[in-house]
Amino acid sequence: MRGKIIKILSGFYYVRTDGNAVVECTAKGSFRNENITPLVGDDVFFDVIDGYNRTGVVTKILDRKNALDRPAVANVDMAMVVFAVKSPNPNLSILDRFLVQMRRQNIETIIVFNKKDLAKGYEIKDLKKIYKDSGCKLYFVSAGSRNAPSYFSNLFFLNKKLKNKITVMAGPSGVGKSTLLNALAGGNDEIAPIGDLSAKLGRGKHTTRHNEIYWVQKKTQIVDTPGFTSLLVKDDDYTKENLQDAFPEFAPYKGQCKYGNCSHIKERDCAIEKAVAEGKIPQSRYNSYKAIYGEIKSQKKY
Repeated sequence: MRGKIIKILSGFYYVRTDGNAVVECTAKGSFRNENITPLVGDDVFFDVIDGYNRTGVVTKILDRKNALDRPAVANVDMAMVVFAVKSPNPNLSILDRFLVQMRRQNIETIIVFNKKDLAKGYEIKDLKKIYKDSGCKLYFVSAGSRNAPSYFSNLFFLNKKLKNKITVMAGPSGVGKSTLLNALAGGNDEIAPIGDLSAKLGRGKHTTRHNEIYWVQKKTQIVDTPGFTSLLVKDDDYTKENLQDAFPEFAPYKGQCKYGNCSHIKERDCAIEKAVAEGKIPQSRYNSYKAIYGEIKSQKKY
């Protein structure tokens, strides 16, 4: 039979069939010898072992459209990174790292800022200004506040963007990913558990502990993933020479630096640094570039 792996728990692969039945499967032993790791999102063939108890064995993984390492999912059409505008305040450095990784995978990425109802107008305006040239479409929602202005219209436009796609959703704990997931599903039933924000740590409990696919509409799937608090860009993701390509804001100034191999960090007559000083490139985005550049450089001897 054919199906899709919708979650992986304790060595078991939960495969949803075209008829919407879920079968608990193991994987055939040769996968390990062949260095094959099944991922959530994989389309597979499996043999039914016990039809009554719905158990089986995954025998083949079909060709993948793509595969991500962080989070570990396959066959996604789009990535949706979710941060809160307030409570907790967005860590833009972590957000930028996620955008860098998705750009390397050549996956369309949208940014959703939740808890819009808690933010001041200037805070929303500032975020729009920072990410207007990032290559990502921005959405501002208040997933947990049905009485908030534009609650339904904001979710409508987001749902329209997600329609008929498989989207991986990622972001830190406490930003309301599970609440957003339930809201996108209509808010009638809680399809994902919701955790409280830890006042002491300023972040949420890790309600989601594994990757899992949810159908929020008939042909709209979202892969919920555990929250993260940090991301490291490895040198096999980028080199210090091509990292600038992950920042679309740099593109208009490419080739305008005095030196062809300019690192854009404390170099003479650097067009990027000049653009930052003139406010044409957001300072926070440039700070993220410098921090990631430093990480990559420290991982190899240049």
